[in-house]
Amino acid sequence: MAWMAWTWPTAAFFLCVALALAVLTVLELKVPTVQRRGWLPLATTRGDRFFISLLAAAFVHVSWLAFLDAPVYWATGLAVLLGAGLMRWG
Repeated sequence: MAWMAWTWPTAAFFLCVALALAVLTVLELKVPTVQRRGWLPLATTRGDRFFISLLAAAFVHVSWLAFLDAPVYWATGLAVLLGAGLMRWG
């Protein structure tokens, strides 16, 4: 593992994704998901919306780093808000 530059923020990110997947698995077992249409142009399940929110978070962070000189923590906050909105209304 020495070849990869593991940092605490990187480890925290992967830990949060793993925890979210575990929560989604338990939630799926307790309350099976139903496809629904929100403001996304397709019918999605809970897992679909989570995947789309991860892609959106990556896009937000890459765009933030490319176009702004502000701290990346603001991009993380924006990505969390976007992800919450996608999970709720997407």
